[in-house]
Amino acid sequence: MTYDKIRIKKLRDRMEYVTLSMVRLLQQRTKISREIGELKRLSGLSVTDGAREVALRQQIIEDAVNEGIPQDMVARFLNHLLNESAIVQLQDGPTHLSVFARAKAMELEGRHIVHMEVGQPDFGPPEAAGEALLEGFRAGHVRYGLPAGDAALRGALAEDVGRRYGIKSSTDNIIVTPGARFGVFAAITTMLNPGDEIIIMEPAWPAYKEAAIYRGAKPHVIHTTLENGWEPTAESIEWSLTPQTRMLVLSYPSNPTGKILPPKLLDEIMNMAINRGIYVLSDEIYRDYTMRGRHRSILEYSYNKCIVTQSFSKSHSMAGMRIGYAVSSPDIIERMTAASALCLTGVAGVIQYAALKSLDYDTAQNVETIRKRLDVIEAGARRAGLEFLPPDGGMYVFGRVPGVDGMEVVDRCLEEGLALAPGTGFGHYPEFLRISAGTEEAETGMNILYDVLRKHTWKR
Repeated sequence: MTYDKIRIKKLRDRMEYVTLSMVRLLQQRTKISREIGELKRLSGLSVTDGAREVALRQQIIEDAVNEGIPQDMVARFLNHLLNESAIVQLQDGPTHLSVFARAKAMELEGRHIVHMEVGQPDFGPPEAAGEALLEGFRAGHVRYGLPAGDAALRGALAEDVGRRYGIKSSTDNIIVTPGARFGVFAAITTMLNPGDEIIIMEPAWPAYKEAAIYRGAKPHVIHTTLENGWEPTAESIEWSLTPQTRMLVLSYPSNPTGKILPPKLLDEIMNMAINRGIYVLSDEIYRDYTMRGRHRSILEYSYNKCIVTQSFSKSHSMAGMRIGYAVSSPDIIERMTAASALCLTGVAGVIQYAALKSLDYDTAQNVETIRKRLDVIEAGARRAGLEFLPPDGGMYVFGRVPGVDGMEVVDRCLEEGLALAPGTGFGHYPEFLRISAGTEEAETGMNILYDVLRKHTWKR
């Protein structure tokens, strides 16, 4: 054996020893993480601690500089460890979907349930959508299509976007997706790499964080509060930015709070993102449901790293048809299309045809219906003693039952025939409930909530 081969073997032996030592340390770290998670659960604490993570990051990067280790490599390794800790500590907690599943099971047993846990309007889709399904079938829209979507639908969507926001848009700026959910997933998983960071304002729809963790990206959560009007501060966002930050998520009108950001604050956030050159993913599916103020799309900023997701599910009540779309620059759309081609081939042609025929449908009546139901929910929430901010838009009221575990309220309401979403499904909001205006039985549901809170001794 030559000297070089002997040297290589010794180095490999040392590397193996170091690797095994790291694995053993990782096992110890995981065990400690589980213990911390259990203590947090018993104490009602959030799984993530932003201040603690920032302090740890600073300490580790200082050590890395002293040891001559690349900062980016150390930061990404730390992000991986922090994500693993979060996964270990997170319990399979209740969400609006888990409550929905329980409610549907109760219906199979013959129970009547008022569904105020899911954001699904109970009024029908446009008549044109139903007629188009048969028409599309007869016209032959049942074959393989392009992964980015049918050219006619993409062209019509591009024209609609251009008209709404006064921007230039073409088919190259559009991808048709099976609901906005896949658009969100494709944007996060194609634009981020493992170890990258993404900023999310909570309370928020959980799919943003879940998609990021699935990709191996580290979510930085900005916890907003009812007392501060559900508004993040520009300073809190800037404090969360690191060299590894690649994306910022916006979702306004918000699910679950209905908040719309003030124009000045949105300008500050967008200027920060543009100056940093990071992607901005804006989930705007509640755009049409704007009751107070004005919804402003981030497309109006003409920033080439913007990605907007949209859907026919809420505005056109076509949730079960699974049809949405994303708008962005051609290079981003191309990357999202590659993900769609890999996973889906494309959205069913007859569904795309139904969306095309429904695009010009006037949604004003739907908006008015939801507005009236929100009025009923707000009145019922005040009567029941919930603390909340009247929503600017969307189709929910996010209310706090002070001093009470929201999930216990959800459980007791479900026993009485009312399904609600727990606040813990949208972040660390254990005293909150999300109440949907998707049902015409809103008044009945709020009466059940009032009776439950009045009946049980654990209420305030």
